[in-house]
Amino acid sequence: MVAKAFPETDLSALRDEVADFFASSPSAQEIVDFRLSESSEHFISALLDANRTRGLMPDEQIALDEYTRIERLVQAIKVRAFAA
Repeated sequence: MVAKAFPETDLSALRDEVADFFASSPSAQEIVDFRLSESSEHFISALLDANRTRGLMPDEQIALDEYTRIERLVQAIKVRAFAA
């Protein structure tokens, strides 16, 4: 049996963090200032480091792809909030 290279809960926690933030009805300035928690940043940094140094396992690549989609959406929302 192959162990997962990362806990799925980290990706779930990241999704929940972003969803909870936007569900809190943040102001435009709060949206512009939004940053992931230190634990989420650490999770993403570990994935990026693994990608650079050893390549990613399939489940890690899925997580990185999902993070990329989330990050692009958050960036698009920030741009619109900044323009408001």
